[in-house]
Amino acid sequence: MKKLFILNLGVAMFGDNWYWNSELCHFAMESPLVLGVTVATAALGGRYMIRAWQAFKARPSVPHIRRFYEGGFQHSMTRREAALILGVREHAVVEKIKEAHRRVMVANHPDSGGSHYLASKINEAKDVLMGRAKGTGSAF
Repeated sequence: MKKLFILNLGVAMFGDNWYWNSELCHFAMESPLVLGVTVATAALGGRYMIRAWQAFKARPSVPHIRRFYEGGFQHSMTRREAALILGVREHAVVEKIKEAHRRVMVANHPDSGGSHYLASKINEAKDVLMGRAKGTGSAF
């Protein structure tokens, strides 16, 4: 009775004869190759992700864009400060100044919970930009 032995890499032994099985060889060679490439790709991808995460954590924090002017009010209001308060350019048209004053005043009016101090500064900013500044500064 002859026995069939299948050995690695597609070589089969049937009795005393050796046979080459191309299908078995192809499968036997392809499987470890695909597995090795897959493992190597996963390892390199994981290494890349770890390094990217470490670089992300180590980066210096960049200050975010500020939407509001940081700092207090100046002693006497300038055109620049008035423009910053109303959110317009220093040499804006009168209609834009009035519209910006109305918009800011609606948000900060004392009758709707706003501050009297901020309302006076908003009114002063409108007067400075429209050229009606009395030079006396805020009531506060």
